[in-house]
Order: sequence, then structure tokens, then C-alpha cells
Amino acid sequence: MNNGTPSNGKKMRKSWMLTAILLMVVLVVGACGSKTTDNGSGNEAQASNELEQIKSAGTMKVGMMGTYRPYNFLNDKKEMDGFDADIAREVAKRLGVEVEFVSQEFSGLTPSLQSKKIDAIISQMTITDERKQALDFSEGYITNQVKIIVKNDNNDITKLEDFKGKTIGVGLGTNDETYLRNEVLPKVGDFTIKTYDDVITSLKDLDAGRIDATINNLYALKPIIDSNGFKIKAVGEPIKSDQAGIAVRKNNPELVAALNDALQGMKDDGTYNTIFKKWFGEEPAQ
Repeated sequence: MNNGTPSNGKKMRKSWMLTAILLMVVLVVGACGSKTTDNGSGNEAQASNELEQIKSAGTMKVGMMGTYRPYNFLNDKKEMDGFDADIAREVAKRLGVEVEFVSQEFSGLTPSLQSKKIDAIISQMTITDERKQALDFSEGYITNQVKIIVKNDNNDITKLEDFKGKTIGVGLGTNDETYLRNEVLPKVGDFTIKTYDDVITSLKDLDAGRIDATINNLYALKPIIDSNGFKIKAVGEPIKSDQAGIAVRKNNPELVAALNDALQGMKDDGTYNTIFKKWFGEEPAQ
């Protein structure tokens, strides 16, 4: 008779059960602790650092128009070529990765960047305060002088004030379009703005007399004029000066710093000058 007191066998079974429960608790807590530590360090840091993601992938996806010679275009081998393409290749090399080019219309580049289809835009994207609200930029990697372009026999347009009552062509979604709409139109008075998805079509329309003028930089115009025989000319003084930078998604300080280091290194060792002279036939302006 045990008078209600557990036997030794029952005591041992109870002790083993308690030990097993304690062991399970320790294992669960340990597993949770390990998971939290892992996510709270390496994995989470990598997820929030796009520079490390690019390096881990071994490839930087770069968006560009591919129709803007000599900056970016498809050559006879159907390979991306031009000043921007060479800059992209060299920057990727200095980051320790390959470059993959994604070609599309200029107006679609920012949406592609925002939706993470590409990692960066290197396509003569002008650095502006408006764009900086949505994108981060490297330091400028080229400065372009923008001038008014008209037909050879047009002597009526030599300055912005002459745009009044005329039809002016400009690239869709470009800084030049914003400039015409927000700065020139209010000052000059009423004129029509016609937009284009690529430069060559706007110049064809100018040559055919379907528009009265366009604005663009001289580096972009010379190869197009030479290869197509357009009878057009640049007139007057430069109306503005733009700096193009490498655009990436917002809040990417590590990636922006790495891009700036790569660009500065190219300038310091002469690589940038070599690329510039290759495409424009002269030293970059100081």
C-alpha cells in the first residue's frame, strides 16, 4: 500500500519527461536564436545593400537606349557600343562584375529601374533636382552643351525667343522636354512641343520640315548628320549645360559610393580620357 505516494518507477518516468521537455525547450530557443542572429546580420544586410547583391550575382544590369550614337548604340555585330557602353563596362570591371545591357526607350528606363528589372541607368540621364527625388545619382560623368538645331536654310530661329509660334521637337521623357515645358514655354510664349522616342526620328522630321527646330548636344548630332546627310545646323550660343550621371534606386549609399570611386579611379589613371577621346575626338573639358 503506498498511501498516495508515487512509486519509484513513476518518479523516474516523471523525471525523464521533465528532462525531455526541458531539452526540447532549449533546442527550440537555440534554433530561434540562431535564426534571428543570421537574419539580423548577414542575410538582412545583404538584402538591404544592392552593391553586395550585384557583386553576389556577378552581373550589373545596365539600362540604356541603344539608339543614341555615339553615346550608346548597337554596332554592326549587334553589340552595345558607344561612350556610355564603354563607361559601363569599365565601371562594372572595377566593381568586379560583368555588365549586362538592357536596351529600351528612354521613357521606360526609370520604370524598369524602379521595378528592379535593371540595376542602373547609364544612358545620358541628366542629373536634375526633380529626378533626384526619385533616384540616386553618381557624380556626373560627362558635361554636354545643348544648342538649337534647325535646317540649313532656316535663318528665322537663332535663339529661344524665336520658338514662339513654331513646332519644336524633343526627346520624350528627357531633361530637354522638361526644360522646354517648365522654363522656355512660360518665358517665350506659345509654341508646340512634339516628342520623340529617339533622336534620329526627330532629326528626320526636322530635315523634312515637319518641325521647325529641336534642341540637342553637338556630340550626339555629328555622327547622325554625317551618316544620314541631313541638311541641318546648330545655331547661336549653347542654351544650357547638362551633366549626366549613373542613376540607381533610392537609398543606395554603398552602391553610389562604389560608382563614384570607380569613376574617380578612371579619371585618375587616364582611362576616362582614353574613352572620351575615342568617341569625341578631343580631350574632355576641364
